[in-house]
Amino acid sequence: MNAIFSRPVSLPGLRMQALEAGPAQGPLVLLLHGFPELSESWREVMGPLAAAGFRVVAPDMRGYGDTERPETGYDLDTLAMDVVHLARHLSPGRPVHLVGHDWGGIIAFYVAAHHPEVVDRLAVVNAPHPALLVRELAKPAQMLRSWYAFFFLLPWLPERLLSAGGGALVSRMLRRQMVDDSRVPPGKLAEYEAHFSRPEAVRPPITYYRELFRLLFTPGGRRRLLATPRARAPLMLIWGERDPSLRTTFTQGLEPYFEQRPIVRRLPEEGHTLPLEAPDKVASLLLEHFRAARATSGVERVDVHAREQSHALHHPV
Repeated sequence: MNAIFSRPVSLPGLRMQALEAGPAQGPLVLLLHGFPELSESWREVMGPLAAAGFRVVAPDMRGYGDTERPETGYDLDTLAMDVVHLARHLSPGRPVHLVGHDWGGIIAFYVAAHHPEVVDRLAVVNAPHPALLVRELAKPAQMLRSWYAFFFLLPWLPERLLSAGGGALVSRMLRRQMVDDSRVPPGKLAEYEAHFSRPEAVRPPITYYRELFRLLFTPGGRRRLLATPRARAPLMLIWGERDPSLRTTFTQGLEPYFEQRPIVRRLPEEGHTLPLEAPDKVASLLLEHFRAARATSGVERVDVHAREQSHALHHPV
């Protein structure tokens, strides 16, 4: 039941490839990966969730991995609809637990706000709320950390650079986002390098940034993001405090965008790529969130130990 297998999923206008684990009738958890990653990033998180009785699906997002790479559709609305179609296809008539990291987190925030009927509980791992991007990218401190995103706005050069040398830069980028990259074995990121080794495969992930910045740097787009509707799904934001790309200020000011007070779990010894760097901690916190009563909570710093992980795994849904 807990084996992880790959499966195709046919959606309106898009054929996705996804990893799946857990009982077919379990509550559905969708795991959305970030940049420059793949569904594979969630593998070590999927096992504990499946063992706890959840049906877990991690897709390669539009333009990534073995999912189709159409010429268009990399704007937030279309990316969000991909997730909505996936949720409705796999769990018709029943909301899902939605989890996103990095770019997957931005999309998850957007889905929860604009398609509230689809999301039961929301969890985001080191990713900014779209409305907070408008605020924070106006600050020099965050602009400096986001230099790579501005570089991606250039034509053709980012694709050439990331694909050079068989995509070797991709694994270096991911490891620089970690506090201790020895937690990820040397060969673990070979699949990422292989995927990004061709310019045509790099273009769609880079286009995510280009489309987003069209919103962020036009008055109408900024107003639209600042007017993001309040989400009714309870949020847990999981944040590695030693993230070199995103400031901890993204953990503040979320309350106007949620009907319930967000829960923020801050991990003091982790970096940006938590699903790869600290999958056991992420899985434990997700299980806590999915099982929790719909109550309010505050911000705290936590470290998730093996004892807590064991407790979560031995109390099935």
